[in-house]
Amino acid sequence: MAKTSVAGIAFDGETVLIAHRNPTGDMGNRWEFPGGKVDGNESDAQALAREFEEEFGIKVRVGEKIAEAVFMHKGEKVNLHAYRVYVPHKGVIFKYKLTEHTEYKWASLSAIQKLNFVDSDLLLYPDVKKYALTKTD
Repeated sequence: MAKTSVAGIAFDGETVLIAHRNPTGDMGNRWEFPGGKVDGNESDAQALAREFEEEFGIKVRVGEKIAEAVFMHKGEKVNLHAYRVYVPHKGVIFKYKLTEHTEYKWASLSAIQKLNFVDSDLLLYPDVKKYALTKTD
């Protein structure tokens, strides 16, 4: 059975929240949409809420699914689902507490293409960009 990972897409106007991974691991020192693996019987939304709590110390509200992709990781198929997430205070007034990342920032979608971004998250990019053009808030 394929594994499932989730990515949270948080917008602030025309920018999106991205995070720079710690230097360890396969995707170390690369930028990503925050998220992670779905564990056990968790729903995608539960996994995203847990990941944001663990990685940033914040509680998020998970909205609709906006993109999905499939990729291979170490010979295993992984389903990647991206959801709109709503974050408190944008990490500006109170800094997010980072555990898996060295930094985070709000970046324009065009800037993402110029960064050393995780390959699997780049598979989501076209649908995230399309969604950004249609969102109303």
